[in-house]
Amino acid sequence: MPIGNLFSQGGVVMYPLLGLSILALALVLERVLFWSQIVKRQDKVVRDVLNLYRRSSKAALQKLEQNVNLPIARIFLAALELEQATPEEFRLALESAAQAELPLLKRFNTVFDTVISISPLLGLLGTILGLMASFGSLQIGNVGGTSSANVTAGISEALVSTASGLVVAISTLLFANLFRGLYLRQTALIQEYGGQLELIHRRRQGRSVSYPTAQ
Repeated sequence: MPIGNLFSQGGVVMYPLLGLSILALALVLERVLFWSQIVKRQDKVVRDVLNLYRRSSKAALQKLEQNVNLPIARIFLAALELEQATPEEFRLALESAAQAELPLLKRFNTVFDTVISISPLLGLLGTILGLMASFGSLQIGNVGGTSSANVTAGISEALVSTASGLVVAISTLLFANLFRGLYLRQTALIQEYGGQLELIHRRRQGRSVSYPTAQ
């Protein structure tokens, strides 16, 4: 059956469902591009920065500035740009910057949850409206005639909206769970990489401290 016929059979609720599906598709594409850049580049950038920071903080800063579009690079920059930071100040800078990046990492989660919740309800509403229209056309004196056949056809058409709502919700749910998993993994990696950077900073601070010679 052509898509146009299915859309018309679904009734008026097919229009908001179409809008929700377009919105979800656009946000899914944006998140796919966002996470693909992080997965593709982040590990190499972090390894390079940690190796550079062991030798030169200036070289590490330059590397981070070249990759400032990565969240982990912005987090590291917030700490490395502090001049002569104590270990406590360094840790607080890392934690504050990481908290600032979290909303970007879980961006659109609320929109995805809304689409997942509303789509099946809209589909159910369309089915109810279709059933009301079908049974409204049933003539009491013609139960076994053409009216009952029209009701049967109307019921099958009314279910189109429910199926459409479920398709939109299930598709969005799959991607939302994928992005949620990537977010949880990213937060764990931020803690791990931040701990490694903090450890290197503490060692650098320890080497730079000059102890008085015993007389």
